[in-house]
Amino acid sequence: MNKNLYIALYQYEIEWHDIRANFNKIEGILEGLDNSIDLLLLPEMFNTGFTMQPEIFSEEDCKMVKLWISEISNKYKIACLGSVPEKEGRVYYNRLHYFSPEGNHQVYDKKHLFTMGDETKHYKSGDEIKIVEYKKWKILPLICYDLRFPVWSRNTNYKYDLLIYVANWPALRNLAWEALLKARAIENQCYVIGVNRVGSDGRGIEYIGNSQIISPKGEVLHKLENEEGVLVAKLDIELLERFRRSFPVLDDADEFILK
Repeated sequence: MNKNLYIALYQYEIEWHDIRANFNKIEGILEGLDNSIDLLLLPEMFNTGFTMQPEIFSEEDCKMVKLWISEISNKYKIACLGSVPEKEGRVYYNRLHYFSPEGNHQVYDKKHLFTMGDETKHYKSGDEIKIVEYKKWKILPLICYDLRFPVWSRNTNYKYDLLIYVANWPALRNLAWEALLKARAIENQCYVIGVNRVGSDGRGIEYIGNSQIISPKGEVLHKLENEEGVLVAKLDIELLERFRRSFPVLDDADEFILK
């Protein structure tokens, strides 16, 4: 197994409803990354902002986004993930796309829609988690409000090594963001990454970032404050495995069934 996974997460002010402008921002930072990066992480709805108007984007817009992510992954030889508003049939999803340079494409539809922000009125909920494997790391990607529901991410039988939340998490609830990211790392004995945005969106909601990487022990290893920027870090699988062997908490976890 590869011992290390090199992560780059991009925290930025998403241009409201301007897909091309957001593509340009991301392409700009990619030009500055070296070729050691394995995985690029982008925030929730990285191409539009957290919009409740998915109908203003055409099906061609959706196809363009998927094509763009695929091309970025192939061009820079980097796996990439982030969520976008996407139409399927007559409904819309807050859909996370994962592309690897080898052409592996997986999607995850946000399970827990943010009722207080009217997300349930505009999007359909997903019902299946997706664990992706990249460079022999097992990765569970989830979206924003999913963070508040620990059963959904429960790491039974050590089924994943890295838990990722892509988010548009408002400044008003930053205390919960900080606390819950640590809790998910501790209870699941895994690395946790939260990638958020900064600035204000088209609805006047303020965001202060605080994208961060948490160790399996709950320590904040790396963190961005309230600023645009790229966080590059190395994750060590041997550290994780040693910790799990020395303190196998998950062996004593309660059994449960999701319904």
